[in-house]
Amino acid sequence: MKKIIRTSDAPDPVGPYNQAVVVGQLVFTAGQIAIDPFTGRLVENDVRKQTRQVLENLKAVLQAAGTDLNHVVKTTVFLKNMDDFAAMNEVYAEYFPEHSPARSAVEVARLPKDVLVEIECIAEIE
Repeated sequence: MKKIIRTSDAPDPVGPYNQAVVVGQLVFTAGQIAIDPFTGRLVENDVRKQTRQVLENLKAVLQAAGTDLNHVVKTTVFLKNMDDFAAMNEVYAEYFPEHSPARSAVEVARLPKDVLVEIECIAEIE
């Protein structure tokens, strides 16, 4: 059985999907982009600032699901430009200082709302 996760502390989905779905002890998040959930506005065009907002959004979704970033086992990072990898990685490392999850990072042609970064994750619930 799956449980749908929604929280006002993260941006509303911009399409027919949910912020996250829980199946068993696993949380599968939708990709988060750099929308401030309180203003509804996109964070400025800076990969560091966007990465920080994306990870704050993921943190809020995971909290609503009953877990946190410490329980993330896998992330997928989508970058508009792989030249932004090092800057994204600096911020990412702040959120995963120990026991980092497995990760894939790919450059894509375009992301929703023309953001610079989108991140999704899978986490466990204890």
